[in-house]
Amino acid sequence: MKLLIVEDNLAVRQLLRSLVEPLANEIDECGDGNDAVVLYESGRPDFVLMDIDLLGEMDGIAATRKIKAFERDAKIIIVTNYNKPDLRAEADKAGAFGYVLKENLFDVLELLQTNPNH
Repeated sequence: MKLLIVEDNLAVRQLLRSLVEPLANEIDECGDGNDAVVLYESGRPDFVLMDIDLLGEMDGIAATRKIKAFERDAKIIIVTNYNKPDLRAEADKAGAFGYVLKENLFDVLELLQTNPNH
């Protein structure tokens, strides 16, 4: 499985990497929404783990929209601290595959493992 982790906090990015490493044969990382779009287009990962707050001008919701416009079947899991219904609705509208709170990181593994395509 090929993954892209998009997280501006290096410590959280490393934690996510260590969590998903047993499931992945390739992991790319970045902390910027624009970089996420470029890395998605060039690498075509099976899943993207996307934070909402990112470095640069493009947040995670906007990056999700842009990636989904490029590849409608992209599987993007929002991984965030924000437990807000309006942000969850915005992520759904942008086409996110899932929405996981950082306090429940093991839910990411569940989403990755229960997907029948991988």
